[in-house]
Order: sequence, then C-alpha cells, then structure tokens
Amino acid sequence: MAEERRGAWFGFGFCGFGQALGSGRGRQVHSPEPLRAPGAGLDVCRVSASWSYTAFVTRGGGQVELSGFTVGAAGGCRDAWASEELLVVLRTGPGPGAGTELQAWAPGSALRGEPLWAQTVPEAEREDGPGGDETQAGPLPLLPCARAYVSPRPPFYRPLAPTLRARRLELGAEHALLLDAAGQVFSWGGGRHGQLGHGTLEAEPEPRLLQALQGLTMAEVAAGGWHSLCVSEAGDIYIWGWNESGQLALPTKSLAEDGKTTAEASGLNEDGSEVKRVAGGEDGAPAPFIAVQPFPALLDLPLGSDAVKASCGSRHTAVVTRTGELYTWGWGKYGQLGHKDTTSLDRPCRVKYFVDKQLQVRTVSCGPWNTYVYAVEKEKS
Repeated sequence: MAEERRGAWFGFGFCGFGQALGSGRGRQVHSPEPLRAPGAGLDVCRVSASWSYTAFVTRGGGQVELSGFTVGAAGGCRDAWASEELLVVLRTGPGPGAGTELQAWAPGSALRGEPLWAQTVPEAEREDGPGGDETQAGPLPLLPCARAYVSPRPPFYRPLAPTLRARRLELGAEHALLLDAAGQVFSWGGGRHGQLGHGTLEAEPEPRLLQALQGLTMAEVAAGGWHSLCVSEAGDIYIWGWNESGQLALPTKSLAEDGKTTAEASGLNEDGSEVKRVAGGEDGAPAPFIAVQPFPALLDLPLGSDAVKASCGSRHTAVVTRTGELYTWGWGKYGQLGHKDTTSLDRPCRVKYFVDKQLQVRTVSCGPWNTYVYAVEKEKS
C-alpha cells in the first residue's frame, strides 16, 4: 500500500482574537495561508474552531493546543470540541483499562485547574457476527459510545435513544443533525429558519427522521449557524435552512441589493421556498429570492463534481470534491471563502489557491467566521 502523503493545514477568515490562522497578520486573512500552528512542528489531525478561539488536536501524544482569545495546552487528549460556552476534551484515563474521560472546561480557564465537570464514557460497542452492525462513532460532540452527545448548554451530557445508532452528530446554533449507521438523517432543536428540513418553521424537541431524504444513503452531515447540509454516498449535496447570505447557493435578496447575486432560479424546488420575494430579473421576468428553504434542495456543483466532505460556518458553506477541490459560498465579510476578497456569494465558487499550488484538499473544518483546510501535494504524473 502506498504511503500516505503528508499534508499541511491552511486557514483563512476572521482572526481578530489572534487565532492561529495563516500568517496571523491583521484581523482577517482573505486567501488560504499555511497554518501558523501554536507550537512548532505539531502534527495537527483535527481542528475545532469557535468564534474567539480554536482548538488543535495533534497526532501521537494527543496534545490539545488552544489559540485565540484563550491559549493553553493539555496532553493525553484524543479529541476536542470548541464552543463559546464550553470547551470539551476526551482524555485517556491514567493506567491500563482506565477508559476515556470526558472533561468540560470554561474556555477562559485555558485547561488549567479543574474542569467544570468530568465523566467516564464507554467506548463504542461492537456487534459482530451475521447481521451485526459495527458502529464507528464520529468526532465530538458525539461521544465514543455513540449513545450520547455533549451540548454547550445544560444538560451538558445528553443521551440518545437506544434506537438511534449514531455515526456522526453536528450542532448548529439552535439545532442538531444526526447521521445514523444506515445513512439516514435526523434533526431536532430550533426550526425558525427551516434548518430542520421538515418543511416547517417549527421546533422539534426529539430527533425526527428527514422524510424527504428517505431512500437515499447519506455519508456526511454538516450544521451551520442556521442552515444544514448532507452529502450522499453518491456525492450529491442536499442543503436547507436560512439563505440570508447565500449560504444555500440559492438567490438571495441581500446580495441582489449589493449587486452581487447571480439572480438565477435554477436548482430550486418549486415547493421548497417557505419565504419567497420577487424582483425583476435582467430579462424582465421575475426572479425568485429564497430567504428560507425548509426542505432539502439538491445542489449541483460546477462541472458536475461529486462531493465527499462538507462543513458549515455561521453563514458560509464549504465542500470538498472527490478530485480534491474546494468550493465555498455564502457570507464572505472576513475572507472566510478564501477568494482573496470579502465578497459574499450565492453560488459555489472554486478556491483557486489550491488548484494553483497543485494541492488536493482532503478535509475542511469551518469556524463561525473562518475556515481551516487540510491539503496534500498532488501526485506527480
């Protein structure tokens, strides 16, 4: 088997609190720059970004480094999840067979002193044999047992129903998305911006299956501030929720008023727009503007590219294709789209930096107002 090529992390967007983002010069980075990681030579394997600080998890010894409004470090960590209200880390307990400990910290504590609370969590259960379903839990906020998750607001430790075999869980500002072992998507929480995908603006107190996606096997889910996205095993993108800054890649009034919208209605579901405003298009025909999309809408990337990874910021969206290209769109005020400017876009646009540098993007992780990307050099032909 060929050896995995070593890559590097890149960052762009808001760094007003001194987050390790590119060069770190100024309050914004408008184009991808190699990550100025806190600590020379650290091999970063995961990035979790909140608004004011970022947590970096390293391979090997499992170091967690914090950068931004709060700085600090801790060893023996397997994963970390950053939010403004809570910093959560998974740490291997001392001694053999000690298990994994979930620790929740106030971000301002910088991992010093005692955590707000700690709890031992079981590892993922494995069911072998004919018909057995081996559940591989994803990263935080889903716990390794795949039976619970951590929330930034009380109650911090929240169990999931035994019938939900979770593979991945994502939290938005007011809602949650869960991908189960069978590739089905569930959503719950606040729904006032259509981010739950059930066709209404109502809240859902418990996980509810997305009926609109039944029969389709999903491989990825991503939750933004008030929008949602999932990627099917076939590489198709389905997106829904709030479109205030074009984060759904649908025409939006706010960008039209700035003269930046595409004003195209292609790709819209006729029954999909809960809130629709009409203005005149270039040819005189009315052009629909979508403020809220409460049902999943199929989104085509340029050139028919297939998606494999996705992440959502507060109001921007990023997708990685099978060929290793990065597309971003939505709110761009701080350069978080990576297009060398602060323009917002209501259409997917390829980040040319990685193409020009002959780099293949492997994964993307969005903070609320910034973006982190891991890329490797393309193989020489």
